[in-house]
Amino acid sequence: QVKLVESGGGLVQPGGSLRLSCSLSGRAASLYTMGWFRQAPGKERELLAAYYWSPSATHVADSVKGRFTTSGDIARSKVFLQMNNLVPEDTARYYCAAKFRGTQDWNSWGQGTQVTVSS
Repeated sequence: QVKLVESGGGLVQPGGSLRLSCSLSGRAASLYTMGWFRQAPGKERELLAAYYWSPSATHVADSVKGRFTTSGDIARSKVFLQMNNLVPEDTARYYCAAKFRGTQDWNSWGQGTQVTVSS
């Protein structure tokens, strides 16, 4: 069973930036596709970005493209979500998730980290 732990959330002013980190342990990171999701109160969970270890590739949702990017460090089994030009609508709990390569279900989740964008 893989374990995911997010960090890096917090309170930021509009226009600011945050970098979220997700550490994977328990199994080889290269076995998984990594994802970043968020969920705000009363809203559905939203897939923001996916990171593919090998070959290295990323996918970013249109809703955050141009502001959010994802990257990874396989040596440290970490993935990152860089969030720039944050707006109050980005306020949500952000989750890291993993799915076994070639499968559809995101079946491993971190506990989430809260991001609040407010002045």
